[in-house]
Amino acid sequence: MHPAIPHLIELQRVDHQIALLRSELESLPKRLREADTKLTGARAEVATAKEALTKINSERKKFEFEGQEWKDRAGKYRDQSGAVKTNEAYRALQHEIANAEAELGKAEDRQLEVMIKAEEAERRVKLAEERLKEAEQSLAAEKKEIEAQASDLKKKLEAATAEREKIVAPVPEDLRDLYARIAKRRGGTAMALVRDEQCRGCGLRVLPHIVQELRSETSEEVYRCESCGLILYTLEPIPYAKSTDGSANAATPASTA
Repeated sequence: MHPAIPHLIELQRVDHQIALLRSELESLPKRLREADTKLTGARAEVATAKEALTKINSERKKFEFEGQEWKDRAGKYRDQSGAVKTNEAYRALQHEIANAEAELGKAEDRQLEVMIKAEEAERRVKLAEERLKEAEQSLAAEKKEIEAQASDLKKKLEAATAEREKIVAPVPEDLRDLYARIAKRRGGTAMALVRDEQCRGCGLRVLPHIVQELRSETSEEVYRCESCGLILYTLEPIPYAKSTDGSANAATPASTA
C-alpha cells in the first residue's frame, strides 16, 4: 500500500468531521429563523385577540347606547302618560311604553351576550400574551444557546482545519489532487475500505492480488475500485502514520466501511 494512504485515510476522517461541523454551523441560522417565526406567530395571535376584543367592546357600547335610548324613551312616554286627556292617547302611550321596554329587554339581553363574549375575548388576549412572553423568553434562550454552539463549532472547525493542514502536508501533490477530485464527485468520500476482498464503497469484489498489494507495507501503488473509483485501502495489517513527534497513530477506517 502506498505510504501516503494512511495519511489520506486520516484526511478523509478529518474532512468528514469538517463537513459535519460546517453543516451544523449552517443549520444554526435556520433554527433562529424558526424561533423568529414562532415569535411572529405569537405576536400575530396577540394582535388578533386584541382586535377581536376591541370589536366586541365596540359592539357592547352600541348595545348599551341602544338600551339607554329605549330606557329614556320609555321614561319619556311614562311622563307623557300623566298629561294625556283621552283613553285612546293613554292606550297609545302604554303601547309605546310596552314596546320600548321590550326593546330595552332585547338590548339588555344582547349586552349580556356581548359581555360573555368580552370575558372570553379577554381570556384569549391574556392567554395569547402569556404565549408571547413564553415565545420571547424561549427565543432569547435559543439565541443564547445558538451563540454558544456557534462559538464552540467554530473553535472545533478551526482545530480540525489546522489538523487537516498537518495531515495533508506529507501527501504528494498528485495524490492530493486525485483525492480532491474523487471526493468532490463522491460527496466528500474518496477512500474505500477493502474487507473480505470486497470494496465497502460499492460492494464490488477486489481481486486477490490487489488485496495482497494493499496489505504490503512496501507497495507504492495506488489502487482504485473499478466500479466506484474510490481509492482502496485495507487495515490488515493496520496502517499507521507517524506524527511530528515520532509517535505512531492508528488510522481510522473511512465511513464507507
